[in-house]
Amino acid sequence: MLSGLVLAIDQGTTNTKTLLVARSGLTVFRASHPVALIHRSDGFVEQDPILLWESVCMGIAECLRYAAQASQSIDAVAISNQRETALAWDAETGKPINHAISWQCGRSAEICRRMKPHAASIRAKTGLPLATLISAGKWAWLLENSEAAQASEKAGTLRLGTVNSWLIHQLTKGTVHVTDFSNASRTGILNLESLTWDAELLEAFKIPLASMPDLRSSSGSFGQVCALPELDGVPILAAIGDSHAAMFGHGKYAAGATKATYGTGSSLMSLTPCLAADLPALARTIAWSINGQTQFALEGNIAMTGAAVQWVGEFLQLTDPAQRAVRLAASVSDAAGVYFVPAMVGLGAPHWDSAARGTITGLERSHTAAHMAHAALDAIAYQVADVFLAMQQAAGLDLPALDADGGATRNSALMQFQANILGKPVLRSVNEELSALGAAWLAGLALGWWTSLSQLEELPHHADQFLPAMEATLRDRLYSGWKSAVKHARLLAEASE
Repeated sequence: MLSGLVLAIDQGTTNTKTLLVARSGLTVFRASHPVALIHRSDGFVEQDPILLWESVCMGIAECLRYAAQASQSIDAVAISNQRETALAWDAETGKPINHAISWQCGRSAEICRRMKPHAASIRAKTGLPLATLISAGKWAWLLENSEAAQASEKAGTLRLGTVNSWLIHQLTKGTVHVTDFSNASRTGILNLESLTWDAELLEAFKIPLASMPDLRSSSGSFGQVCALPELDGVPILAAIGDSHAAMFGHGKYAAGATKATYGTGSSLMSLTPCLAADLPALARTIAWSINGQTQFALEGNIAMTGAAVQWVGEFLQLTDPAQRAVRLAASVSDAAGVYFVPAMVGLGAPHWDSAARGTITGLERSHTAAHMAHAALDAIAYQVADVFLAMQQAAGLDLPALDADGGATRNSALMQFQANILGKPVLRSVNEELSALGAAWLAGLALGWWTSLSQLEELPHHADQFLPAMEATLRDRLYSGWKSAVKHARLLAEASE
């Protein structure tokens, strides 16, 4: 039997993808299974941990069938995952204590208000603003509101983790409770300087250290699979947050490399030569850790990009809302002066204004639903530009280009508008499973398939290039209009207080 495949799992917000990646660094098989979000009447957003696991098992089964037919073995498992989503389970029973609290869920708002005296310390130590996004607030909410979580904590069997930790728990039958530094850096309780769970912040959130996973490099041992007979004994050799994995999959590892992942929300990441000083507009994070060497980055998160297009489609009562909204937008050449600021859950980077609310400005009698749909797509590019320009200013250098990945990048008109608004080339990866691929490459490093990042840089990296093709005066006028619309969204929030 020929050796040489990594089984990569990318467990995302709306889909679980599973890939088989060969020693060439290329994908030889892929499968995808949708997963559901639970939108509760109280506004909470959850997912069923068992269904997440079952979606992974379905993908693994397809990969195993392909590997058997191709007479190839699977050498390792790699995991990338949606970040900040918080889970809790009992070590003794192995069962979830509660539904997973989605990264989108704002139920920890009251806890964040109470934690305001610690906001400066959280930012200084963890690189993150105090916000409902971070996992720590979600775990704190569970510990305050779930009797089952309280009982498990009292019994000493409580386990807390992000999606990667839950999947590793399932794959290893509960014998391993770990996470990697990239996922840990999104929780709001990892100290970026000491690379440990911060005792003071754990105490402030009332989270027991004993329930937290052990910390490991993104490439290395995360235990062996024993829950699935066909993979028995296969090592888990990589775990990394999906946005970080996509950054790794672009194959550019020098400081200044910058990428945007376009999904339900969007994440921009720019590699830095060391841990940057605290910056109010951006988060600091760990991109990945390999062989004890930590790669730091600046990051900016946007809550609603693809979700904004989906919302407009639903608002307009379109069937298949997102896709129909995109087609509707394509029926007009531009938004004709309409600006849509999708701040329905506040504004993320670089504004960090949780009070801001969505607005539509610039409407005239001649505007149609198509202009509104076009404005929703434009809002993706404008929000990405806000973060990119903040990163450029923070880095103190001219960032040469933006690497792009994610579902929305299939829209070439959006990519061209992005290049126009940035005045920079946009390089769209042709690989739609970049997060899974990045995780697979990290496992390949642990297997010894490659011995350096420079070897990964030499692998084929195919991208479509979009060059700016807009007069500077028009670009400045359009972007100035966007900034005015954002200011309006924030002023409205202040006026309603």
